[in-house]
Amino acid sequence: MLHELDVSGERFAVRDEGRGPPLLLVHGFPFDRTMWDAVVPALAPHARILAPDLRGFGGSIVSDGSVGMARMADDLAGILDALHVAEPLTYVGFSMGGYVGWPFLQRHGRRLAALVAIDTRAAADTPEGAAGRLAMADRVLAEGSAVAADAMLPRLLAPDRVRRDPEVVRRVRELMLRADPRGIAAAQRGMAARPDSRGLLAALRLPTLVLCGEHDVISTRDEMRALAAAVPGSRFVQVRDAGHLTPVEQPGAVSAALLEFLALPGPARG
Repeated sequence: MLHELDVSGERFAVRDEGRGPPLLLVHGFPFDRTMWDAVVPALAPHARILAPDLRGFGGSIVSDGSVGMARMADDLAGILDALHVAEPLTYVGFSMGGYVGWPFLQRHGRRLAALVAIDTRAAADTPEGAAGRLAMADRVLAEGSAVAADAMLPRLLAPDRVRRDPEVVRRVRELMLRADPRGIAAAQRGMAARPDSRGLLAALRLPTLVLCGEHDVISTRDEMRALAAAVPGSRFVQVRDAGHLTPVEQPGAVSAALLEFLALPGPARG
């Protein structure tokens, strides 16, 4: 079911499917909730899946200027209130969704039962990385969403995905092209300004799963292993034959890892 919610006078869209312990699936940049479409069918028989569109993307409100990760975290809390979700949930954050997870942990930690970080990072951008984001924001506003798609696509997928799986490539590009340039720019500016969150990791006392694509060149295996090592008792899973976009490239492996981590029944175990 797709909900169109009014949260403090602003519109947000969220997919709400299944019954059981709630899983909040938070998409990456510059995508929307539909990036989880191939993951949801395996999870929904065992959990309540909540897949929102973050501010600026999909069916949610678009804000000009800069949208920080803390604002997106507060938006998520408002969505949960609007849906009357009081039970502690598992936060599953992919890439930018992981960036939003750190302020969500700080500001709304009582809502969390577990945390899953997929192809993301806790470190802030380098000065060069932040400058690149700001330049991209300006270009996208001037030239359109294709600027972001053209720049990002070669780095998102496993090395030979373009040759082997043109349908995945087509879908990924289509998802990026339909993003509103204003939403892309505002999120880029917000990501450029996000603080370093590595100091939160050692104090984390939630069950934590860290997933990383084998060939991710954006959030590398080494960086993701270091993130997992900093969180007491966390689990690290490397997803084979995937780049950065593991939920799109290898949805079966991602679903299986989530079900195992949450001790929920999965197809392989009947």
